[in-house]
Amino acid sequence: MLNKAILMGRLTGDPELRHTPNNTAVTSFTLAVNRSFGSKGEQQTDFIDIVGWGSTAEFVTKWFRKGMLVAVSGRIQTRNWEDKQGNKRKSVEVVADEVHFAEPKRESASRSDEAPGYGSIPSGSSGFSELSDDDGELPF
Repeated sequence: MLNKAILMGRLTGDPELRHTPNNTAVTSFTLAVNRSFGSKGEQQTDFIDIVGWGSTAEFVTKWFRKGMLVAVSGRIQTRNWEDKQGNKRKSVEVVADEVHFAEPKRESASRSDEAPGYGSIPSGSSGFSELSDDDGELPF
C-alpha cells in the first residue's frame, strides 16, 4: 500500500511550536494550494491542514512564516475526535515528513536569520553561470 502526499503552497499563518505532555515538539499549519482552473476559468484554492512532529516541527517554526511558498512531503492521515459539545468529528491532514523552501529568500531578510544553504542565489538569478573552459568540442 502507498500513502504519499506531495504539496506546494503558501502558509496561511505563522506556525506555532507546541509540546505534548511528554515534551515532543509538534506544530500544525495550513497550506493554501492552487487547484486546476474551474470550468469557467477561475482559479480555486484548497486549504490543506499539515502537522509536523519532532525536528520537523522545530525546523518549520524556526524558518517559515505566513505567505512563504513551501513544499511538503508526507502522508495523509485521518483522525476521529469529539468536540466540546460531544459531536463526533473527523479530520483529514497531512503528516509532514519533509518541509522545504520553495522560493528564493527575500533580499530584505538579514543574513543572520538565514537557514543554511538558503538564500545564497541572488534575486533575479537562476543560480547558473557559463562555463569558461568550453573548447567547443562535443563531450561524446
